[in-house]
Amino acid sequence: MNKVRFLHTSDWQLGMRRHFLGDEALPRYMQARVDAVRALARIAAEERCELVVVAGDGFESNHVDRLTVGRALGALKEIPCPVYVLPGNHDAFDAAGVYRSPEFRHGRAGHIHILESNTPVPVRPGLEIVGVPWMTKHPRRDLVAEALKNLEPFPGGHRLCVAHGIIEGLSPDQTDPAVISRRQAEAALADGRIHFLALGDRHSTTEVAPRIWYSGTPETTDFGELDPGNVLVVELDGDTCRVERRRTGTWRFLDIAHDVTSAEEVQALAAKLDALPDKDRTIVKLSLRGTLNLRAKGMLDDSLERFRHLFAAVELWERHTDIRVLPDGFDFGDLGLSGFAKQALDTLSVEAGGSSPDTGTARDALALLYRLSGGGRQ
Repeated sequence: MNKVRFLHTSDWQLGMRRHFLGDEALPRYMQARVDAVRALARIAAEERCELVVVAGDGFESNHVDRLTVGRALGALKEIPCPVYVLPGNHDAFDAAGVYRSPEFRHGRAGHIHILESNTPVPVRPGLEIVGVPWMTKHPRRDLVAEALKNLEPFPGGHRLCVAHGIIEGLSPDQTDPAVISRRQAEAALADGRIHFLALGDRHSTTEVAPRIWYSGTPETTDFGELDPGNVLVVELDGDTCRVERRRTGTWRFLDIAHDVTSAEEVQALAAKLDALPDKDRTIVKLSLRGTLNLRAKGMLDDSLERFRHLFAAVELWERHTDIRVLPDGFDFGDLGLSGFAKQALDTLSVEAGGSSPDTGTARDALALLYRLSGGGRQ
């Protein structure tokens, strides 16, 4: 059985937008996804890969703009070997599919192949690919099982199956009829109908079983991804299968939970954020809990405002953030307020000490007034 070395990737999500990224960070993030494709092109050359398989979701949707398609085609042209692209759930091969568009069809280089059906595609003698494309965004059956059931064993060579979707054991909804049967996939590997199942859809690089892998996204897309930002270099040689992760991602999504019940803990949070590298490519979601006086709350707000200018994005996770503001014995007279501002301060101070439904709003307003008046400056 001859040897094959290939690169397995998926979930490029080209054209992806993130609502929490501003006008400066969003274009950089979108370009980073294209740069990740260029990185895997370099890896394919360094590792002397015979081919590249893209297991779905090359594009974020079938409605990406022409600029995104053009940049994708430019990056694809840099890959030095044949590329086999599978339509996934985001870029399904339906009538409006991006792969059917004039921009893609006319701009596509000759070494780029779309896996349009599950008919085995010969790459060379002894090497085939079976694609499992999504023809619609909502299939109601196990597409992989359907593609595998009529295959005959492929002795003396290698047959790669390239598919997209969640395999049983990883899906949160095991009643979904489109969930991929692990049992049937492993049976196809055991009897030689296929020799590797290259999966997409899960953005975390994951080994499901020997010869069944999710490559994960080559550039991080969201919080909670366990090991994103990789591509896989796979070598099949007889009964041997070697899989190596190679790093392509440069962005990070970080969840940070922190208690803030004093000025010292606010300073500790600031120190933690200060210590993070690559702030311009880091997106932070904060879960903050605690009770602060007005001075400490002012310190926190000033700190977060500063970090929003340093990081790609800093946002509070509202569902997991609960900061209460309780005025203490500080002398508000030091703020030098007078007139309407002083009246507002007095009114809010009374309401903030009560227990009505408006108490929380009054405390927030009091904290804002305190901060805008110069209180809490470090």
